[in-house]
Amino acid sequence: MGTSRNFSAGPGALPAAVLAQAEAAVREFPGSGISILGLSHRSRQFQNILGETEERLRQLLRVPSNYRVLFLQGGGTLQFSMVPLAMLSPGGVADYLVSGYWSAQAADVARRHGNIRIAWDGAPDGFSRLPRADEPVGSSGAAYLHYVSNETVEGLQFRWLPRTSAPLVCDASSDFLSKPLEVQPFSLIYAHAQKNLGPAGVTIVLVRDEVLERVPPGLPPMLDYRAHANAGSLLHTPTVFSIYVVLLSLRWLANEMGGLSQMGRINAEKARLVREALTTSQPFYSQNVGSDFASDMNVTFRCPTEALDALFVESAEQAGFVGTQGHRSRGGLRISLYNGTTLEDAREVADFLADFARQHGNERPRKDP
Repeated sequence: MGTSRNFSAGPGALPAAVLAQAEAAVREFPGSGISILGLSHRSRQFQNILGETEERLRQLLRVPSNYRVLFLQGGGTLQFSMVPLAMLSPGGVADYLVSGYWSAQAADVARRHGNIRIAWDGAPDGFSRLPRADEPVGSSGAAYLHYVSNETVEGLQFRWLPRTSAPLVCDASSDFLSKPLEVQPFSLIYAHAQKNLGPAGVTIVLVRDEVLERVPPGLPPMLDYRAHANAGSLLHTPTVFSIYVVLLSLRWLANEMGGLSQMGRINAEKARLVREALTTSQPFYSQNVGSDFASDMNVTFRCPTEALDALFVESAEQAGFVGTQGHRSRGGLRISLYNGTTLEDAREVADFLADFARQHGNERPRKDP
């Protein structure tokens, strides 16, 4: 299963039990005599996989009956286009909450499909915070309000719904199924799987029936939620292996982890351990994110100098901790704590953080412009 501990922001770590079952299925999928990689999407075995995956998602999230569950491709990036194509009518305006790198990307793509309005922008504050729970955003006349529930680059996470009367659309890619989620307030939720649920390849969409009813005619089928729904996520060849690993992850969440409430408690404790190591090592480590908005999925920070940031990544890899570098757009450092990382992983990297600060604590702090 590998000798290093994976703290990459994505694709992220998967549970050892899931990896073991996936490895066995690559050799031979149970009952088929062939590898899962060669299993036909038209086969009875895959129909069973698809059906169980949807049913387990519905059970874990208590998805209401008036929502469709779709398994698509193209990652979150394709959803940046599919959402406005489906929900932003000519002459309408959609609100976008820009809280970091990925929500800014979503807004930029949506501009190509219609009129959008930036309902809230965290750039003036250096993406160090989110709108508070009592802070209104957007307008009632908007076609929808789009936001990202967890910004992987900046390390920001919503623990409340944005305060708006517009239909809610959420990019939940990096904290989907990391904790309980109430589906009912949303018109549409999307999440690619390569953070908490599986390998890259499949994107899960939960969409209300009323959204499907209003999809304009004439869209290319691949960009039309209604076409995918009518085809049962089989409009074209799906990502068989990725969907199977999602199923294994859902079984693991339900049977071994005890459900989303318990998973959420474990993830919060992992983040607490890492943040505590950073705090007790101050002023060596600095963090840009306010404590009320800090993500349990992605803990971002910096050393006193860029040279020490680079040394941290190198030393971490030598110690068996991979994926600690920050996003290319922001630099710095980042420790991602998705479902597949364990409490022991968090304890080990917390100890490393403390040791590294003790060894290099005489460096002068960086002078930010």
